[in-house]
Amino acid sequence: MFYSEEIVDEVRERNDIVDVISRHVNLTRRGVNYIGLCPFHGEKTPSFSVNQSKQIFHCFGCGVGGNCISFMMKYDNLTFTEAVKELADRAGMVLPEETGNESGRKQADLRTRMLEIYKDAATFYYYHLRGDYGKFSMEYLKNRGLSDETIHKFGLGYSVKSYNALYTYLKSKGYSDELMIKAELVSFKEGRGVFDMFWNRVMFPIMDQNNRVIAFGGRVMGEGEPKYLNSRETDIFNKRRNLYGLNFAKHSREKYMLLCEGYMDVIALHQAGFTNAIASLGTALTEEQARLIARYVKETVITYDSDGAGVKAALRAIPMLKAAGIKTKILNLSPYKDPDELIKAAGRAEFEKRIENAENSFDFELLTMEQSFNLSEPEGKTEFLNKVAERLTDFQEDLERENYIAAVAEKYFVSKESLNRLVIKIGGAKEIREVYKEAGERTKKAERAKTAEEGILKTSRLLLALIYNQPSLYIRIKDIIFPEDFVLPLYKDVAGRMFRIIDSGGVINVAEMISRYESADDQALVTEIFEDKFDLSLVKNEQEKVFREVVIKVKMAGLDEALRRLDDNDMKSFMEIKRRQNELNKLKF
Repeated sequence: MFYSEEIVDEVRERNDIVDVISRHVNLTRRGVNYIGLCPFHGEKTPSFSVNQSKQIFHCFGCGVGGNCISFMMKYDNLTFTEAVKELADRAGMVLPEETGNESGRKQADLRTRMLEIYKDAATFYYYHLRGDYGKFSMEYLKNRGLSDETIHKFGLGYSVKSYNALYTYLKSKGYSDELMIKAELVSFKEGRGVFDMFWNRVMFPIMDQNNRVIAFGGRVMGEGEPKYLNSRETDIFNKRRNLYGLNFAKHSREKYMLLCEGYMDVIALHQAGFTNAIASLGTALTEEQARLIARYVKETVITYDSDGAGVKAALRAIPMLKAAGIKTKILNLSPYKDPDELIKAAGRAEFEKRIENAENSFDFELLTMEQSFNLSEPEGKTEFLNKVAERLTDFQEDLERENYIAAVAEKYFVSKESLNRLVIKIGGAKEIREVYKEAGERTKKAERAKTAEEGILKTSRLLLALIYNQPSLYIRIKDIIFPEDFVLPLYKDVAGRMFRIIDSGGVINVAEMISRYESADDQALVTEIFEDKFDLSLVKNEQEKVFREVVIKVKMAGLDEALRRLDDNDMKSFMEIKRRQNELNKLKF
């Protein structure tokens, strides 16, 4: 489904981009722009820029960009239509019935159908857990201490011992084989036919922030591998951008969230009254999940399993959470394996006490590091302190770093001055390594940019940027450059829109232009056009030279593309295109 361009424009115009983004990003005015730390990738130096006059944003670090609609799509993982609806809501607009664009309608219809099929699959699993087939699975959940209320709250179910029970049920509901396969609920293999993805498993519906089922996790009953099986990613499910239990935890009034490893830990904690528990989905915590947590709280308590794998996972999660601006503590589960076991053995009061006494993440890292060194020997202690000093260089704020240096010095009986000198020495060497690393990355990037494909894309973008900043240039080349000369289909479309606006005497509205594209990648590429800075320090003759070179390169690429599309037998057109290519340098404009 799709809204008309007029409606989209009105929604966009009623929402100031600075107001929209500043609800999620701390923006500071700098000249004509606002800057802040990019919410889409971890960074310490602001590279995220918001231009209020153009109503666009652009990150010079990761390249993402667009208008207020694009921002909401990426930040909240929304479709174009959902973002328009949310912004309309914010502006107090009542939207008319959706109309129009066939491809947009098909995309939204597919998303709607997938949500419907997941809801029906969840109902199927829910029903069978409570029927004769699910007695063993229900007994398993009861033995794990779950109440009927909890089982109902999380919508737990059971996939029966049948290779196609779900398939048969969904078929009876009118769903196509294509949709079932696309939703990753069934699979097809030559010689075997269609079969269910989940078989003889307790089913955990995975819900998005709006309580809609978007995927499943399944725990095998009895023997079988893998023990836990999760849905593959689909058009509506991205593991990196979702957290199990967040649909409930986001309503908790606590100032922190309890970060768990698995479904059962989350469910057990919620049943015990800790409704702020969440878990990543079958993988280690991701940067996207850390930023998702940061939308709701600024503190977390990690409650990962106390085994080696849990410790490693916690160590990986700490810097990600810190980069997202989240203060982190680690819960001591010993002698229990996981939160579920601790709650059952020691009770809620003990768990609350351990939360209050949760360990600072840096102290946890120190204790973990200690295990790799023999601190009773001078050599081992020296190696350990060198490792700690390297970790201390990660603290960017002077006061925070100094406080930790003082605490480490006191704990391990070394002078604060000696440790401080070591931190400075290691920090200097580390900084040099980073400079060389960045220089190497810049070199590689420059080499990649020399390829023909990237070169012509950059040239095309520059020509469109020049025309946007100085529409009179288009009048000079309108009989030479046409939309089809731009190799990238997206740039063809942008050029066509820009040229029509200029021909009609109109003014190009950047935010409106971006609104014409639903894909986040397309929006970022379009934003780059209007953020491209031409070197105005060049004298007029040099500017003219650059403009001429850019026009000829774009035209040459367009003619090359036309050659590639030619029928092998069309010799007349071939000769005509070659003639035009040979005469390009003689063109006057």
